[in-house]
Amino acid sequence: MGLIAALPDIDKYDNSVFVMHEASEKLIPFHKHTKGQLSYVEGGIAYITIDNRTYVVPARHFFWIPQGLEHILQIGHSATVLRSLYFYAHDDFSDAFFSRLGIYPASELLIQMIKYTETWDERHVTSMDENFEFLIALKKILPGTHKQPLPIILPVTQNKQMLRIVNYLENTIEEKHSLTSISKKFGLSERSLSRLFKTDMDISFLQYLKTLRIIKAIELLLNTNKSINEIADEVGYSSISSFSDTFREFTRSRPTDLRKVNVKTPK
Repeated sequence: MGLIAALPDIDKYDNSVFVMHEASEKLIPFHKHTKGQLSYVEGGIAYITIDNRTYVVPARHFFWIPQGLEHILQIGHSATVLRSLYFYAHDDFSDAFFSRLGIYPASELLIQMIKYTETWDERHVTSMDENFEFLIALKKILPGTHKQPLPIILPVTQNKQMLRIVNYLENTIEEKHSLTSISKKFGLSERSLSRLFKTDMDISFLQYLKTLRIIKAIELLLNTNKSINEIADEVGYSSISSFSDTFREFTRSRPTDLRKVNVKTPK
């Protein structure tokens, strides 16, 4: 059974934990569940879209989606294994962690605990099972060990003028863009362009550009064999140190760290 086929079964029992481990590359359209979702991305990359925001989840990271939050999940590379646990929600009030969507680096302890649950793949585990205490413990360690979610969030837009601008930025990401150059390109004043980004997507032009570059760098690190120097240049950085520092700002790791976690040699 794949994740899409399993969606109707996730909420079958309110007080259970549903376990789903799947190697996949697919788009799972808008859906929600009455349970909180913990998913670990093992290799590859995943994308979550909620409320005109796309969250990027690199390999060796996990995400938490609170109960009832409608979202799109896209698993973007064939190397990805998505290891998911859908938890009962009756105790989610115990910590703010469980009420917000977040992306976090996965500790070695959490990775091993999640991998161990593959024993119960495609099953509901309940208090009647001897394994249930293990899953309770796994859920309880999340708030204490993962305080600050990563800021790898890219706003999306339906504004036609903004779509032309962001599509141009994405297609020419290797160029040395600035507020001045993009303003001239699209016949706007710098003030108008800056205001457009803030009012339409609630982000500054420079922060959007920086986020877009890091997301493209993550994709290239996980999906290609290009060197880190080549990737830095391809996403618009002339300085490796500047690229590495910005990458760390977003991911709390260096580009070399992310390259090490790829579990499959890219094509």
